[in-house]
Amino acid sequence: MSHLMNTYSRIPVAFARGEGVWVWDEAGKRYLDALAGIAVNTLGHGHPKLTRAIAEQSLRLIHASNLYRIAEQETLAEKLAAISGMENAFFCNSGCEANEAAIKLARLYGHGKGVENPAIVVMDRAFHGRTLATLSATGNRKVQAGFEPLVTGFVRVPFNDIESVRQVAAHDRSVVAVLVEPIQGEGGINVSATEYLRGLREICDRQGWLLMVDEVQCGLGRTGKWFVYQHAGIRREPTARPSAATRSPARRRLRRSPRSKTKA
Repeated sequence: MSHLMNTYSRIPVAFARGEGVWVWDEAGKRYLDALAGIAVNTLGHGHPKLTRAIAEQSLRLIHASNLYRIAEQETLAEKLAAISGMENAFFCNSGCEANEAAIKLARLYGHGKGVENPAIVVMDRAFHGRTLATLSATGNRKVQAGFEPLVTGFVRVPFNDIESVRQVAAHDRSVVAVLVEPIQGEGGINVSATEYLRGLREICDRQGWLLMVDEVQCGLGRTGKWFVYQHAGIRREPTARPSAATRSPARRRLRRSPRSKTKA
């Protein structure tokens, strides 16, 4: 009997090896890996440049802690800032941790503006993670059930409905940010309209809100640009992005200073 906690309904197959887009189970049966480790293995399995880089780094230094400068981390942050138009990168362990960081930044930003109980606009059918705060921001009752009481401070509206966000802006003074997946993943592959994203940017500019984009599932070149928001020609504040290029579960939270006045 497995001593693993049953947190997922696991499919009764175990993979022993992989090469490119193919994986083989313990019995030698081959599968096309369409899941890619839930959007992690973008470069496939066993990529020679990637495996060589991992091996060489592990021989030099396997871990140093963020208590010290890490040259490679600084180099990667500079690259991420260049392709995203952001100013800073926060490296963390998962998509939900990246979104937790965005929620914390929004609340800190709100308190800085004198808002006692800052709120964040979130969308129906959204999925932002399984930690308590990101679960509360998620718009799926099925994954929330059993974990109440949820975290407060979220105002939920229909996805792709800019008028509903305008109504919140007109009546709720506690809102300080919008958190949106430009393409909803768990919610059913729902694609935001370009004008919807532009409308969110316009509302956030007018209200002094942060526009926070969760691209954990859809970012890093999966739509033909580095990030989906770039198709709409807008800027945004914190963005959660995946580390698919690194074949690692780590995630990045990219941040533009709220003081920035750069226009789209």
